[in-house]
Amino acid sequence: MEHNAWIYILVMAAVTYGIRALPLTLIRKEIKNVTIRSFLYYVPYVTLAVMTFPAILTATQSMLAGALGLAAAVVLAYLRRSLFQVACGACAAVFICELILFHS
Repeated sequence: MEHNAWIYILVMAAVTYGIRALPLTLIRKEIKNVTIRSFLYYVPYVTLAVMTFPAILTATQSMLAGALGLAAAVVLAYLRRSLFQVACGACAAVFICELILFHS
């Protein structure tokens, strides 16, 4: 059985186009439901978090170091530090944790 890559590409293009075009054609008036508006507002943030979270834990040599870096980033962000300070703090936490775990 031979597979044609062009069929796969066309199906993926049709599905992608359909997902983007159907809401534009089916929903023509403003959405007034507060629950649906709130849901649609947070979808991009949730999607980004779901894609990023596993990478945070598995990007280091140990999950403990990744979790510690995540915790440091959350604490620094909660304290309203700048993005640069949060990134540097998370990197420093991971570096120190891996230095202790793997060079002892």
